[in-house]
Amino acid sequence: MEQLPNCPKCNSEYTYEDGSLLVCPECAHEWSLNDTQEDEDILVVKDANGTLLNDGDDVTVIKDLKVKGSSSGIKVGTKIKGIRLVEGNDGHNIDCKVPGVGAIKLKQEFVKKQ
Repeated sequence: MEQLPNCPKCNSEYTYEDGSLLVCPECAHEWSLNDTQEDEDILVVKDANGTLLNDGDDVTVIKDLKVKGSSSGIKVGTKIKGIRLVEGNDGHNIDCKVPGVGAIKLKQEFVKKQ
């Protein structure tokens, strides 16, 4: 019997075929076998609460953050609109413009989705 790939969303091993689609019974995600290679390239970024973030989401800062080269930092509760997700090798996966600070990269564990 052919070994089916794990679910790309929840990594469940209990996937099954339904016609030309693969289905995960645990999270109800459906995808075609051709999509499996494309899903591996998707950047998955989750906020401090574990909520999945997408490009264009609005987030709120959950901790006072110091900014290098600036006397002021980013305060708790600062709302940031229209984030962009980037591949950051040091954990800074969120590219955004913070009011009063400017363009900056943030770590995902310091924000929550609005």
